Amino acid sequence: MNEMILIIEDEEQSAGVLADYLRLENYQTHLLTDGLPAVSWVRDHKPALILLDLMLPGKGGLDICKEIRSFSSVPIIMTTARVEEIDRLLGLELGADDYICKPYSPREVVARVKTVLRRVANVSTPLDTGLKLDESCYRATLNGHDLHLTAAEFRLLNYLAAHPGRVYNRQQLLNNIYQDERALNDRAIDNYIKNLRKKISAVNKDCELIHSVYGAGYKFEKLV
Repeated sequence: MNEMILIIEDEEQSAGVLADYLRLENYQTHLLTDGLPAVSWVRDHKPALILLDLMLPGKGGLDICKEIRSFSSVPIIMTTARVEEIDRLLGLELGADDYICKPYSPREVVARVKTVLRRVANVSTPLDTGLKLDESCYRATLNGHDLHLTAAEFRLLNYLAAHPGRVYNRQQLLNNIYQDERALNDRAIDNYIKNLRKKISAVNKDCELIHSVYGAGYKFEKLV
């Protein structure tokens, strides 16, 4: 196994106990106690999963989650002592895969880690569709043909393709392709989707990867 789990938590004692439990299950671990270096560390080391506390010195967990989602679909489990529903919803809308409230049992966290990683492993990847996505250079190809995507189009396609079958509304998708707080109407997503479909169709007119779900949003589905 030996998958790398990044723990971003400023409570070193509890983080150390959690790391011990994860290592007993043959995971590698790395601990960051400050939010500032988190995004750069993820870019450089590409962990298998991130355990991300909401309240951190330097940079908060929600901001970290939003920035990471602009370039990576790595699974993120958020942990926090703040149980207000608005924080719970906001964390998930920014792209978190799960949410655990403190105080928690380390065994529960390990179980959640296993569940999320198993779910990710069982999901069809973009490669199954002939689609290849290179996050290092924002290049997308379909059956070897470059799609010539803009940065925003790439981030949108990359996020949808990393979660095939899962439906996202327009605001969730906007939150995940932009890390700043620019004011955009959520209908801007419709234009991005239209452009993506056009570029995909130009390479393969019979290929439809992005599907509309009436009244809900959009989802990615693989080729039949």
